[in-house]
Amino acid sequence: MRSIELARRYYESYETGDRTFVEDLLAADFAFTSPFDDGIGRDAYFARCWPNHASHRKFHFEAMMEDGDVVLVVYRLEMHFPNAVHPDASFRNAERMTFEKGKLKSVDVFMGDPPGGLTRRQFAEQSGAA
Repeated sequence: MRSIELARRYYESYETGDRTFVEDLLAADFAFTSPFDDGIGRDAYFARCWPNHASHRKFHFEAMMEDGDVVLVVYRLEMHFPNAVHPDASFRNAERMTFEKGKLKSVDVFMGDPPGGLTRRQFAEQSGAA
């Protein structure tokens, strides 16, 4: 399966709650980096990031580009319900995914400034990332 197809399945797994697919996809030395996570591994990823899947309704892909084992994704996420951090029940992100031998080796998340004038620290605390 091509890397771009694996990337789509990764996001679909968040929509459907298919943790098994994500567990099988992540490389043993997987690293996740965002403005709030500095290269966390599999265990920390599943503890901090996976629980958020329950709020994810639908990923709307604005762009997906593949260059070998690297996939760049820009999406708008539609959430099931609004919260203090995302009162419109949606947000946009860009992610760079690197695959190796059919496994997801790393994800680098890029996002803009926090909503509502929050500082990054306040945003991290309210979103549960701190």
